[in-house]
Parts: sequence; C-alpha cells; structure tokens
Amino acid sequence: MKAVTCTIPSVRRFFLPGSGRQWAIWALAVLITLPLWAIVRTALGDSRNVWDHLVRHLMWGLLSNTFWLVLGVGVFTLLLGSSLAWLVAFRDFPGRRIFSWALALPLAMPGYVLAFVMVGLFDFTGPVQTYLRKLMGGDLPWFPSVRSRGGVIFTMTLALYPYVYLMLREAFQSLSGRTQEAAQSLGHSPVSAFLRVVLPMARPWIGASLFLVVMECLADFGTVAVFNYDTFTTAIYKAWYGLFSIEAAAQLALTLLSFVFLCAFLEHRERRRRRYHQSTRSSRAIPPPLGPRTKWLATGYAFLVLFLSVLLPMGQLLAWTLPQLSQIPSRDLLLVGRTFFLGTLAALVVVGVSLMMSFWQRRSPGTATDLGVRIATLGYAFPGSVLAVGVYLPFALLDNLLADLKISSFGDGTFQLKGTLLVMLFGYLVRFLAVGHGAVASGMERCSPQLENAAQSLGESGWGVLRRIHLPLLTPSLLAAGALTMVEVMKEMPLTLMTRPFGWDTLAVRIFELTSEGLWEQAALPALILVLVGSIPMMLASRGVRV
Repeated sequence: MKAVTCTIPSVRRFFLPGSGRQWAIWALAVLITLPLWAIVRTALGDSRNVWDHLVRHLMWGLLSNTFWLVLGVGVFTLLLGSSLAWLVAFRDFPGRRIFSWALALPLAMPGYVLAFVMVGLFDFTGPVQTYLRKLMGGDLPWFPSVRSRGGVIFTMTLALYPYVYLMLREAFQSLSGRTQEAAQSLGHSPVSAFLRVVLPMARPWIGASLFLVVMECLADFGTVAVFNYDTFTTAIYKAWYGLFSIEAAAQLALTLLSFVFLCAFLEHRERRRRRYHQSTRSSRAIPPPLGPRTKWLATGYAFLVLFLSVLLPMGQLLAWTLPQLSQIPSRDLLLVGRTFFLGTLAALVVVGVSLMMSFWQRRSPGTATDLGVRIATLGYAFPGSVLAVGVYLPFALLDNLLADLKISSFGDGTFQLKGTLLVMLFGYLVRFLAVGHGAVASGMERCSPQLENAAQSLGESGWGVLRRIHLPLLTPSLLAAGALTMVEVMKEMPLTLMTRPFGWDTLAVRIFELTSEGLWEQAALPALILVLVGSIPMMLASRGVRV
C-alpha cells in the first residue's frame, strides 16, 4: 500500500494534478471555440449595411435552396437507406452477402467527385445525351437537366444514403429475430409489419442517421459548387473571395451555425426523450428467402443503386484517367505528395492532442472534465467554410497585435501568421479533434485500471504508465484515429481552399479549380486518387462486418 501512495504524486506531477488536468482540458476547449467567438464578434459588429444587402438580395434564396436540399436529401436517403437495410437484414436474395458491405462503398467517394462525374456524364455535352441524340436523331426536350435542384438532390442522395443504410442495418439486425414474424402472424403483411412494428422500433437510429445527413447537407460545399447551386457555404466563399467582405462572410457563417446548433439541439432533445431497449442481440439463422421473382428484383434494385453510386462513377473516372497515365503532369505528382504530407501532419497533431486529452479525462473523471471534452470536440459540427472564417479572424487579430508590438519595439511592422500552414493545422485540429478523440477514447476505455494500479505499485511514473501500459494497448486505436483523420483532411475542400498558403494546393483544391472550369477529364486523376485513399477506412471497417 505504501508503494501505491508514494508513486501517485509522481504521476500527478508529470501529468498535472487533478485540478490542473481539468484546467488544461478547459483551456483546450476555450482554444477550440475561439473561431466561434470570432465569428460572433465580427458578425455582430458595425456592419448593418452589409447585413441589409444580404437580407434583401441573397438571404431568402439561400434559405429556400437550403430548405429544399435538406428536405429532398433527407426524404430520399431515408427511403433508399431503409429499404436496402430491410432487404439485407430481413430477406435473403442472390448477392446479399456482397451487397451487405458493398452498399456502404459510396462513403469512400467524396460528394464533389460524384457530383462532377454526374455532370460530366449527363450534361448536354456529356456522353449520355450525345449518344441519345445520335440514336434518336434530334434534341431531347424530355431529358431532365442535371444542373438543377433535382440533380443536386439525386447526387447527394447517392453519396449520403450509406449513413442511413449502415445505421438501420445495425438496428434491424439488433432487433429480435421474431419481431416481424410475430407481426405477420397477427395479420400484418410484410410491408405493414415493417412500417408499423420494425420501423418505429428503429426510430433512435433513424433520428441519428438523418441528423448526420442533415449536417452533411448543411456543411457541403464542393457538391453544390459543381452544380452552381447556391447555399450558405457557397455564399460564404463568394462573400469572402468575391465581395472581399469578411463581415458578410461572418454573418452568413453565423446564420448557418444557428441552423446547425438548432438541428443538434432538436436531435439531442428527441434522443433523450425516448427510451428503446433491446435485451439481447438477434441470433437468428439466415433470413427467409424472397420469392422466385422478387428475389431477382431485390438483386436488381441493390445493383442499380451500387451501379449509380460507385461502379458508374469509378468506370468514368478510369475512362478519363487511363489516357493521361502516359503523361501525368508533374504538378499532380507534387500535389499527391503535398496532400499526403498535410494529411499525415494533421493526423499526428490530432492524435497527439486526442491522446493527452483522453489520458487527462481518465485521470480526472467528473462532470467538469466531461463537459470540457464535449466542448473541445464540438468543432466537427462546424461546416468547413464556416470554420475557415472563424479560424482566419483570430489569426488576423493576432497578426495585428504582433505587428503593433514589433513596430513599437523595432520600427518594422511586417508580421504574417494568417495564410500559413499553422492556420490550416489549427483549423484541422478544431474540425477533426472529435474524430481522433472518439477512436482514442474508445480504446482508452478498454484499458483495465488494474494494470495502471499495478504499474504504479511497481514505481512507474506518469510517463512510464502511458508509455509502457497505454501506448501498446492503444496502438490499434491510435492507428485507426490517424487513418480516419488523415483521410478526412485529404478530402476536406472548403477549409483547405480558404485557409491554404498562397500556391499551396492539394488534390481537393485542384479538383475544385478544374471542375470550376468544366475540365472533368483533367480532374479525374486527382479524384481517383482521393477515392482510393477514402477506401482505407471502409476497408478497416469492413473487417468487422458480420451478416
């Protein structure tokens, strides 16, 4: 007992005492929320004329476009994701085992990549309409325009339905194996049993998945930019880089953040109000097969969704890329290396901060600590374009303060922090700390406290406990956190586009520049690389899939 008592103070001296660890977490939380306070301060400043202009000429159009986008994508992702999840979970049909994991593959493809492929394929000058005009010998007035609200909703539905599909598949598989059969024995048809029994029991998963879909719709920049469909994210970019008004950008950002926080509050309130319990996970055998005709309809339906969301875009990207392989521009090779470097550097920062925060949270549990961690990980709810504005503002203020200090001391006021890699890394830390912390904290929870007590009783210091106990056990979690963060950083477009140093382009920025000029073929190679990189977490996750 004496050994334990003597070694605990050394742990605290190294990793701060209990109150010190709480203060450290809260200091990190304050640092992470600086972009939010900067946006609020700038948006509420003396810029009434700018706000009047926004309300009169832009606001109602942005509200209308955003409303229809969220409503359309929400409804169609729910229909598509829930029907596919029901088929995979409750019915057997040819190819079911393959479709169970393949239907989640669209998550590996950034929405803006799918968007420019769809525009390149189905636009007036695209191969589909060109072939149909030659076949039918005339114009196609009946062919729907892909550059429309319907085209945006269709594309984003294909990109986002896996959120609903994955969560509802897990929900349906966790329900009792006899739930639907019991409902059918009481006279319900399979469809009625699904709508009146199974679907209501899965409401928590439906709410959580739709919340993710709504957040992605509000945060999306690249997809709507390809379609020239103005939402708050594109308006923020245009206000900053078109009108050169950081005040207008901050006001639009604050408006968008209000919708984000409102959706988060409603989702949290609905989740807390309802209680759903399931005693045991289903251990049923293979689901009953569909009829001889309907089973092939189910296979065709699942294949059509997979074809439109993955196979067709990948095939078109390869068709555009293969002719370029013999003469790959040296600039594209430089962008690949720069993108990997940036992703790796950001992943190291995020994982390092996540590790220390998780360790401090474990050492000093309590309401204050948990609240500080929650605040520190709020950045993932910030759209990238909003965060870009919020990150730029405090660095611009710090630049001015340091320049004034330098003038008073040395007579030279040149000082530049904004527009550097430091700003980008801070933005990535704010936005993706939740990704890294989620993976590291789950691994930390699996570390037995008895091992820490045993190490302390043998005289290990705080650094020794972390190095010899936690790090070996956390290695898979740290690698997963690093891989997820790296992929998210490499695919992130608006934050990188709006905070990068001059000339510091990445694959995502290159795709934006090329697609803005309609150069789909040249954008195919960097897009294909991003898709292959995005498949990394999907392959890691698929190892745990059980059907």
